Amino acid sequence: MAEAHKRAYRHPKYKTSYRIKNWSEYEESLRNRGDISVWLSQDAINAWTPPRNGKRGGQPLYSDIAIETSLTLRLVFHLPLRQAEAL
Repeated sequence: MAEAHKRAYRHPKYKTSYRIKNWSEYEESLRNRGDISVWLSQDAINAWTPPRNGKRGGQPLYSDIAIETSLTLRLVFHLPLRQAEAL
């Protein structure tokens, strides 16, 4: 056969046993795979969000508790700084 790679039969070692048919559900499960829950006190939540500085495009100034929490999570989960900020 000239085009052996187009045959309907493939060796069982190289054949995929499961084909994904519902991609939206599969992608949602991948996003939820790394889901963690962190409990914070109400005082920490109130101090977390920075006050608005009133300028367009101005950088927010986060509280010390927000910075310390993100750096602690970074050390616990061995994350780079960018991933810890996104967390």
